[in-house]
Amino acid sequence: MPSLLIVDDEVGIRELLSEILGDEGYTIRLAENAAAARAARHAARPDLVLLDIWMPDADGISLLKEWSANGQLNMPVIMMSGHGTIDTAVEATRIGAIDYLEKPIGLQKLLAAVKRALTAQPDGNAKTAAAPTLDAFPRSVPLRDLRKQLEQICARSRHLLLRVGTGSLAELAARSLPGRRQGAWLDLSTISGPLDVDLLQKQHGGTVYVPELARLSKPQQKNLIFALDRLERYDLRLAAVTDQTPETLEAQGWDPAQLHRLFEISLPVPSVADVRDDIPELARQLLLHLVEAGEVPNRKLSTAALNILRTHPWPGGYGELRAAVRSLALGTLEEEIDHQDAHRLLEPQPAAHGLHLDQPLREAREAFERVYFDYHLRLENGNMTRLAEKTGLERTHLYRKLKQLGIPTGRRGEGA
Repeated sequence: MPSLLIVDDEVGIRELLSEILGDEGYTIRLAENAAAARAARHAARPDLVLLDIWMPDADGISLLKEWSANGQLNMPVIMMSGHGTIDTAVEATRIGAIDYLEKPIGLQKLLAAVKRALTAQPDGNAKTAAAPTLDAFPRSVPLRDLRKQLEQICARSRHLLLRVGTGSLAELAARSLPGRRQGAWLDLSTISGPLDVDLLQKQHGGTVYVPELARLSKPQQKNLIFALDRLERYDLRLAAVTDQTPETLEAQGWDPAQLHRLFEISLPVPSVADVRDDIPELARQLLLHLVEAGEVPNRKLSTAALNILRTHPWPGGYGELRAAVRSLALGTLEEEIDHQDAHRLLEPQPAAHGLHLDQPLREAREAFERVYFDYHLRLENGNMTRLAEKTGLERTHLYRKLKQLGIPTGRRGEGA
């Protein structure tokens, strides 16, 4: 039977709801406040949460926002309150609650709401685990300011250009654009053929993302303009990223009128190094998302491991940090990832390691390329899309190069 988590600070209400729903055959867990609810949610995701709004340590709306920002709102939540208002109910629904019950809750109304919520999500998944957004870092001044800048721009424009340098946080910024459907995400760089309007319709209310303008092929450039012209129709936001100037892109064949349109509203994005003190929390949130998404086993990062992550330069930015966290979680056999795990993964790899410098140039170059691609393939966990972005190679050429070097790909993690 489905498992239900009942969160209410009143012991009488907890016991009453537990008795009623337990008699219906549901597995019940109880939490008396937000802290206990967090612990229960972290231990195991319930199939449904009944969440009181007014609690002593943190109100239910704040906890709902926290779960949404952390990517943990992937189960249906029914809000409960004896002092609620229409505005409160609307706010809870906007954040992601599936229903709202006023106390005292009638027996039939309770059972109907629980059945309706579980029927709407027969496997207990309200949605897949959403990637972290800037909302997950309320204590970071630079990340909080970046979120406010994005909100201010998006209040007046449906598209913006994220100007980046080495090690950027562009993807985290793009996933934080305000929209009606958090988690609806379309990466145009993964689409090689013509963009279909049905695909835009499926992402209605979400975000269209371009990780780097300079890497788009001519057909993908057309897809970008096609999407740009239809943002209003499908209630979409568009975030394009580049480290190039308009002049450089024009020299590469971009249409000047299109570039003027894209560069009309731009925002510089900080790098991972710019928020070094926030790297431990970034890593924790990325690990939490990977665990919630079922991509890695349940692991936690030790303080010593987090310190090593904090001091690493992260030239590859947010994507490199995420890949490292995934590799650490998959590679350790213990529940806790320790400093030795982090050190082994992040220790600089000498370019000439295992190479003989007295061999012919062609053979030395191939040996270096073999070390280089093997290293980044492992770092990206076999994901060819991210490997193509990291190395700056078109995917067909990348596959040909790896085959030439004798490096097996297995085509794991495609398109992720």
